[in-house]
Amino acid sequence: MLDRIVLGEVASKHHVALRGPGGELRYEECFTRDGFDGAFSILYHLGRPYLQRPAVVPHGWLAPTEADRRALAKRHYRTPALAQHGGPPVDAFVPLLHNPDMVCGVAFPDAPDPVYVSNGDGDTLIYVHAGGGTVVTALGDLEFTVGDYVCIPRGMIHRLVPTGAPQHWLWFELDDVHLLKQWRNPVGQLRMDAPYCHRDFKRPVLQAPRDEGIRQLTVKRSGQWHGFAIEDSPLDVVGWDGTVYPWAFPIRNFQPRVSSVHLPPTWHGTFGARGILVCSFVPRLVDFHPDAIPCPYPHTSPSCDEIIFYCEGNFTSRLGILPGGISHHPSGLPHGPHPGAYEKSIGATRTDELAVMLDCFQPLSATAAARSVEDDGYMDSFL
Repeated sequence: MLDRIVLGEVASKHHVALRGPGGELRYEECFTRDGFDGAFSILYHLGRPYLQRPAVVPHGWLAPTEADRRALAKRHYRTPALAQHGGPPVDAFVPLLHNPDMVCGVAFPDAPDPVYVSNGDGDTLIYVHAGGGTVVTALGDLEFTVGDYVCIPRGMIHRLVPTGAPQHWLWFELDDVHLLKQWRNPVGQLRMDAPYCHRDFKRPVLQAPRDEGIRQLTVKRSGQWHGFAIEDSPLDVVGWDGTVYPWAFPIRNFQPRVSSVHLPPTWHGTFGARGILVCSFVPRLVDFHPDAIPCPYPHTSPSCDEIIFYCEGNFTSRLGILPGGISHHPSGLPHGPHPGAYEKSIGATRTDELAVMLDCFQPLSATAAARSVEDDGYMDSFL
């Protein structure tokens, strides 16, 4: 994950007693990744954190199931047209594209989660295109705003509480979101030449033990939602330490690279996950060789599907795509800039584009929601 932090009261050593002022024993919870072999955090609760019983909790977004049997084509989806899907985040997530490694979608929530949520199918990574809010967890509150990536670890009990502003989120369900190993030194610290540093990341702020009065939990596992009634508030943590926790990263803190000639998208690599590379395109100077062509070159990538979520600015390689649009260029089909963009870019000195890109190593399928907002003329726009 990021780095080890410690907040509040913790015991002098793992798995030894921590007691309150009156001698009350605190309950240790080990939150682990990769079984017991990976990163972990240890939380200290006032009460037992495992008191749940099955219950009907009618919340949870629909997981995609259908395969996409359409002809191979370049595609574009206009996600702002889905803004009518409101409600709390737990119900507002709309899946659009998926493969065995990931689900990608959008959300326009307009209410806080009324229940606690745990996604046992993957880490949740959100890009906040508009709006902001708070991730409420036992480890503390994490505030986020427009332009932030927000990561919630798999299985972490949380509530998403949007602000009152209009929201537009791009979200992903991924396996093992991590910082790329090439940006770390041998002790795990981010290198001085990495495109970000530890100071760029927002971390949760531990609150005093509290009770929001919510006694329902919904857990997503294998694409299905399971409801539970809980005995006590899960926000009763007095302290914790470790490396597994929710975090936020402002996309504009990403430090772009500049070269004499055009760099491949891997230089914009921000996060990794199983079968996935997440890239951030931010405003930057462009290539400075006197004959450089700053526009992305036409390319064939038979191993990856590519999707780009357009946030703002003038994207040099695409025409007719507004903020909130998602382009999908499938593997096996050559793709490149729209007519005229390649030539027009020569002599440019900077770009003001802001976008999120994913390279996926397994083919993506589109859901019915995605097909309902598809730009049918996109494939022909390259002719």
